[in-house]
Amino acid sequence: MFDRRSILGGAAAAAGLIAAPRAARAVTADDIFPVVETAQGRLRGMRAAGVNMFKGVRYGAPTSGKQRFMPPAPPPKWAGVRDAYRYGQIAPQMPNGNSHDYGALIMFDLQPGGMGEDCLVANIWTPTLDPNAKKPVLVHLHGGGFYGGSGNSPGFDGEELARFGDCVVVTVNHRLGAFGYLNLAQSGPEFATSGASGMLDIVAALRWVRENAAAFGGDPGRVLVFGQSGGGAKTSVLMAMPSAKGLFHRAGIMSGSALRVATAEQAQAGTAAYLKILGLGAGDVRKLQALPFETLLAAQATMEAADRARGEAPRSFSPSLDATALPRHPFDPDAPAVSADVPLIVSTVLDERSYRMVNFDLDEAGLRAFIAKRVGADRAGDVLAMYRREEPNATPFVLQARFETDEVFRKPALILAARKSAQMQAGGAPVWMYYWRQPTPAFSGRYGTPHGSDVGPSLHDTRGGLNGSDPSTLALADQLASAWVSLAATGDPNNPRLPKWPAYAVPERATMTFGPRAELVNDPRSEARRFWEAEAPRASR
Repeated sequence: MFDRRSILGGAAAAAGLIAAPRAARAVTADDIFPVVETAQGRLRGMRAAGVNMFKGVRYGAPTSGKQRFMPPAPPPKWAGVRDAYRYGQIAPQMPNGNSHDYGALIMFDLQPGGMGEDCLVANIWTPTLDPNAKKPVLVHLHGGGFYGGSGNSPGFDGEELARFGDCVVVTVNHRLGAFGYLNLAQSGPEFATSGASGMLDIVAALRWVRENAAAFGGDPGRVLVFGQSGGGAKTSVLMAMPSAKGLFHRAGIMSGSALRVATAEQAQAGTAAYLKILGLGAGDVRKLQALPFETLLAAQATMEAADRARGEAPRSFSPSLDATALPRHPFDPDAPAVSADVPLIVSTVLDERSYRMVNFDLDEAGLRAFIAKRVGADRAGDVLAMYRREEPNATPFVLQARFETDEVFRKPALILAARKSAQMQAGGAPVWMYYWRQPTPAFSGRYGTPHGSDVGPSLHDTRGGLNGSDPSTLALADQLASAWVSLAATGDPNNPRLPKWPAYAVPERATMTFGPRAELVNDPRSEARRFWEAEAPRASR
């Protein structure tokens, strides 16, 4: 990589201003392709620009056949040296095209590695392979809800964060959709935890990290788990799982605060509908395990299409309660005791919901009608005026997204943070809140500050289409990434790059806002917060 210092240094050497370097030693293959000894066998990775990369590393056995819907099995051991140059498989999921502008911006169509059920794999980036280095470990869980995506996505590349933060970065693939969350508990006791299989995969990955962190220069006692959207929801769920206790020590929930999951009864109703499409019953699990994964995906798509045809929200598979893997809701009615000692950051961005909207030509009358559908025609004018006071020059499209964002994303985040804060008052670990306000320059800013705007900066990587490389964004990336690294290293996001950041507590509600600079604000957008606190939930939520 070229930077200002290396260019100036080269010029000075050419001018004879500094002494010529000594003759360089010969480069060996081990310098470029380092080998580490893991608990399962030896792995050969690659080293570039000071960062070692190991891709497609198995943390669990294949999940096909009789292992489908079962808890993850340990990865097989091997003899010799196995290459870790390429991404491993992504979980079976509906393929994504490139027909949607927002999807193109986040590169959701790019999920390298191929698709299949040998998908319990991880990718590791680390600046050192010294087993005594004890660098903090940041495990990033990918977005895409519980249905899609992978840790292989270009948007989750960990190289830059490993270099910037002098830390170990891990991304994880795990089962999704019906493969990860089809609740088959009624089919026999061996399937009692099938409704949380994908989450148990993540627990298995964290076990692998604990066992092997030192081989990659990491500290198994300083592990942060964090993620955005679906990655935030997975982190929320993980904090309520007894089997995850002690496997991670700090956490981050970005735009994915999950207060509740499906009950067993709700999940099993979805399972029955799914099996009916396949012409199977609860006693036909072995037949279900023998079907090609493509057939299972087609049935999943058929069920979603049927829901849409009826004018209903399409059902999707996600974690559900059971007596063992997930015995309680993540953050309802309170913060889970099992993770009371885990410090947490919770966050949202300003206009999350614009990622799902395409009516860019919405006018003021259309915005008022949109608000009226939620609050009634008699109150729509006052609510619209509240949002207009906040940002008079915002487009109706952006305010439409902000209105829905406040209910769907921000309200749950505030509830979750308050419940974690109440636990902190009783002796638990602290919680911090941040709010990302920096708008995206993409498509002339029409999206405002959409879902995912903080993902690249959190990984100290602004190459994606949502961010850009203006000085303000680069400075914010330095500050946000440093907060995550500091949380991983010390259990506290405060560091010299940021203003003082107090823990979140009611009534102050101290919140770090990012954009156009990092600034501590108490109770930002308090009028909108009070409005949504008083608003009764939608009947369907």
